[in-house]
Amino acid sequence: MSNLLQVRVTGVLVEQDCILLVKQNVTPDREWSLPGGRVEQGETLEAAIVREVEEETGIATTVSKLLYLCDKPDASPSLIHITFLLKRIGGELRIPSNEFDLNPISDVAMVSIHELVAHGFSEKFMAIVQAGFPEAGSYQGLKANIGL
Repeated sequence: MSNLLQVRVTGVLVEQDCILLVKQNVTPDREWSLPGGRVEQGETLEAAIVREVEEETGIATTVSKLLYLCDKPDASPSLIHITFLLKRIGGELRIPSNEFDLNPISDVAMVSIHELVAHGFSEKFMAIVQAGFPEAGSYQGLKANIGL
């Protein structure tokens, strides 16, 4: 049996001290997450995050820079998690059709970065966002090391 590995991308869009989030069932204690998803066969990382953000939120973006590369070896299949900083180039916030989604998105919002903990994110991740993403562009080991 081959060793399966999944690559997932997430996008961070921050405007006027607010961050773009999507509401869906992430974990039992968290409903909000960063937009993103799986990289499809034959797709670049950049194309994947731009596609996912537009599909999930209606916002057209471009990649500003790589934020963090992380592992989630306890996932099945094992996961490489790549987070990008994004810049809006168009579009309007909207809830997606969810027609093919097994975990539908029920809301999309620009949320104050100071309210991340109230939306189920860790103090660690909120501090990283508030600090302007120290160590951006680096490998951070386990996904938990960036508070996600």
